[in-house]
Amino acid sequence: MRIILTMRPRKNPKIPIEAEMIVPSLLMKGDDVTVWEGNRERRLDEVFEVAIEGEASSPADVEVVLRGDTARVKRIGEYMDGGQITVEGDIGMHCGNFMEAGTIEVMGNAGGWLGREMRGGTIICRGNAGHYCASGYRGEKKGMTGGRIEVFGNAGDFVAEYLTGGEVFVHGNCGDMPGVEMHGGTLTISGDCSRPCGNMTSGTCTVFGCAYGMMPTFALQGEEIASDGEKIHSFTGDVANRGKGNLFVRRYQYLE
Repeated sequence: MRIILTMRPRKNPKIPIEAEMIVPSLLMKGDDVTVWEGNRERRLDEVFEVAIEGEASSPADVEVVLRGDTARVKRIGEYMDGGQITVEGDIGMHCGNFMEAGTIEVMGNAGGWLGREMRGGTIICRGNAGHYCASGYRGEKKGMTGGRIEVFGNAGDFVAEYLTGGEVFVHGNCGDMPGVEMHGGTLTISGDCSRPCGNMTSGTCTVFGCAYGMMPTFALQGEEIASDGEKIHSFTGDVANRGKGNLFVRRYQYLE
């Protein structure tokens, strides 16, 4: 089954749309699906043109395609348990909240909290991701616990905050404090970042670019050969938190 949702023109496209019911398992049942446009509850077909092709016997057989101006559409794929969502443009905040299985692919940019507290499945972002990608929400002590997030562009601040499990791969640069409070999992940054992995206790973070503002609470262990065949500096820490995490950086400048 293929369900194509095309955004209808709106009088005020800046008003966000809360769309946590846009998940394959709910859409395949044909139940009354609603979204919130600001403080107004709307039927799905009031906001999107809906086209359905074929049938499905399980969520794994369902692909949901979002078209049009979806940059203000939030929370799609929340608690998603199978199937696929393809976003042909940009997507708003909280895409893939608490996701457990399936695949979300965003062809454009994603807003903040992409894959917030994700538990399983795969999220692919072909553009840039906002702040708090793969992190917990404010006040939470556990971020992403499973699955994989791959960002082909850059990502903002606090990527993988409280990362506990799973894998996060950013092909570009990250902002400030990626991997802060990491308790497990794997974070890989192909470009640069600043102040990585403060208060880290476990897990592995690799920075193939430069780690600016490197904190002195990581103990240098020496050099190793990275997956690209080149030498990389190996640290453990954060020793200020009795941490035993692994931090690998190609180049670094200590925090002044």
